[in-house]
Amino acid sequence: MKDFDTGDRASILRRIIDRVLHGPGHLDPAVRQAAARGEASGPLGAYVQKVALHAYRVTDEDIDALRAAGHSEDQIFEITVSTALGQGLRRRERTLAALRGETCD
Repeated sequence: MKDFDTGDRASILRRIIDRVLHGPGHLDPAVRQAAARGEASGPLGAYVQKVALHAYRVTDEDIDALRAAGHSEDQIFEITVSTALGQGLRRRERTLAALRGETCD
């Protein structure tokens, strides 16, 4: 089986991760990185957990609460993308481990 972590796909994935988590934005990169790890705190913490575990349950009220806490649309977008990226990467790693015959916690 072809290794999924080599070649063009791996390069593209690294660039996406770098741009989302380390590139310029409206949120501090440390906040975006924490969201990707599922570790955000404050008003963003509950939202990050909801996006990470139950994205389909995010409502307009969740977004309104973040706005009321002083977050802009751009910041909300960035925290959402960072969280989704982190969850996607975790799921990818678990899938690749399963394909290699490894067990996951």
